[in-house]
Amino acid sequence: MGNNFLIWILIFCMFYTVSGEGCSLILKPSRVVVGFGESVTVNCEATRPVRVLGWESAISAVHTQEDRSVQWKVDSLIDWIEEPICYGVFFTAPRQCEEKLNLVLYKSPDSISIRQTNHTGPMVEGKEYQLLCEVQNIAPVQYLTLRWYRGQTEVYQHSFSDLTSSSPVQVSSTLVITPTKAENNADYKCVAELELGPEGPQPPPTLASEPLTVSIYFPPTFLSPETEELDFTAGAEITFNCTATGNPEPVYSWQSSHLTEEQMKAEAVITSSSLLPGTYTCTASNMLEKKSKQFIIKEKIKGV
Repeated sequence: MGNNFLIWILIFCMFYTVSGEGCSLILKPSRVVVGFGESVTVNCEATRPVRVLGWESAISAVHTQEDRSVQWKVDSLIDWIEEPICYGVFFTAPRQCEEKLNLVLYKSPDSISIRQTNHTGPMVEGKEYQLLCEVQNIAPVQYLTLRWYRGQTEVYQHSFSDLTSSSPVQVSSTLVITPTKAENNADYKCVAELELGPEGPQPPPTLASEPLTVSIYFPPTFLSPETEELDFTAGAEITFNCTATGNPEPVYSWQSSHLTEEQMKAEAVITSSSLLPGTYTCTASNMLEKKSKQFIIKEKIKGV
């Protein structure tokens, strides 16, 4: 029984297939990055005398006898599940050996777009919103990085390295923002980038969405919000500047017992030489809020 067991071990070793560091095959190149529909050529070389050397492949199988080199070639690679393997049958142990080609077949996306989710129209300062970036038909998705930009500044990036699909897929990324008035009319965009390594095209293939311009509504803010006091001089021209920023554009109203109907017109700035001492209140308002500011004309005290 001991001799039979020894013979079984010898037969197993004779036909056992070796791969990796113990293999006598070299692929040139060992990693290939190919665009969908492009041609590809890889050589497999044996480092010792070989009985049979060949490529196991779904679309371009080939083999040769006793030659130490064999080529795998495809004029237009479109098979997403292709996994070519070079194999060798040798005269000496290890008798069989194989090396799998590290093949990456890639495709740039058909399209990329960006939009708001669950909301249309202008945003309101301080509220939370979501932007959605959608990428159509990209492969392999595990090499994809989606980069979000506000203007020229990158604000977020989304990697898909945890996915494993080799064929084209549709993916999306969500950006949560809480806009401020400083971001009014800012352009957002997302950029799809396939980072395929040093064997891939340089720079990496990219495709950017059309920019999404966001309009931010915010309440009126006075350029100078403090109460202003002015001294009264008969016949002297006085200017009240109630200018405020806001979106939508603020509208103005004035209240005072000393203003005539003509002087109470809805303007941010009033200039007059007939204003009397007293308190004048300006209100700037839009759909979000009303804010007021006071101007006080003080009558000079005699003898002062």
